[in-house]
Amino acid sequence: MSLSTVIRISLAKNLYIFMGINVQKIKCLLVTLCCSLSLTTMADPSSVKVNDSYTPSFGQPGKDVIWIPTGTELVSLMLKTANVTNKDLVYDLGAGDGKIAIAAAKEFGARAVGIEFNPNMAAFAQRNANQSGVGQLVTIINGDIFVEDFSQATVVTLYLLPDLNMQLRPTILKMKPGTRIVSHAFTMGDWEADKVIELDDKAYYWVVPADAMGEWSLEGLEIKNVTLTLAQQFQKIGGNIKIGNQSQPILDSRLEGKQLSFAYIDLNKNYITVKGDISGSEFKGEYKNIFSQGPVSGKRR
Repeated sequence: MSLSTVIRISLAKNLYIFMGINVQKIKCLLVTLCCSLSLTTMADPSSVKVNDSYTPSFGQPGKDVIWIPTGTELVSLMLKTANVTNKDLVYDLGAGDGKIAIAAAKEFGARAVGIEFNPNMAAFAQRNANQSGVGQLVTIINGDIFVEDFSQATVVTLYLLPDLNMQLRPTILKMKPGTRIVSHAFTMGDWEADKVIELDDKAYYWVVPADAMGEWSLEGLEIKNVTLTLAQQFQKIGGNIKIGNQSQPILDSRLEGKQLSFAYIDLNKNYITVKGDISGSEFKGEYKNIFSQGPVSGKRR
């Protein structure tokens, strides 16, 4: 991008602020308008010869979005919020120039894969990774985010559009419980974020929840005949526990990834906490009260 272009963008942004116009809304409108043109300008990636001297320009159209890179500070904060480490595999959906994938590798030692539809941009991003000294950790795939398999990711980052997030949501919710998701600017509809990240722009963080809904038979509590009935909407969880013939709402219920925790009052009026992991239709954990603790297991009926 030329210096004059940078100056024009900076002046425009400052003018919007001076006039009281929401810069993020202007950006989102620009993304939406430009993307309506991009479908006719983008070619099939397999038919495009890669240009080794290619350099992207700010706001250029892509398959589904235009290219507006996430700010450097926000990238770092997004990855920190997701607790990225060198044990993670980060997938960036719509990798652009590779900025997020490179940061994941360079700042946190993670392996990272970027999926980018534009073959020239994908090659450019890989060159950036190589020149940044993290080419051994970063792979940029020239492909479609709706076609490529990213199910092995432990962290997924994205900066797309609301409708694209919603198209991806069913796939994301089928990922391994505990997978961390961070989206710049846009939400996942009624799937409420676990955290909202705020700088000049916003980002949203989720942990993919396990499927906890249903009726569970629990063993290891005060009597054998204990039934836990759970209702679930994404990571929001609630329900009842039935001990013998007595039923009560569970207390302080929480679902984070595969970890389920809740509390209840036992037959002796003691406050009992239960915490453990869900794996498919099995639950394993432990209970605690002021007098004792022990293992708890359960199976979904």
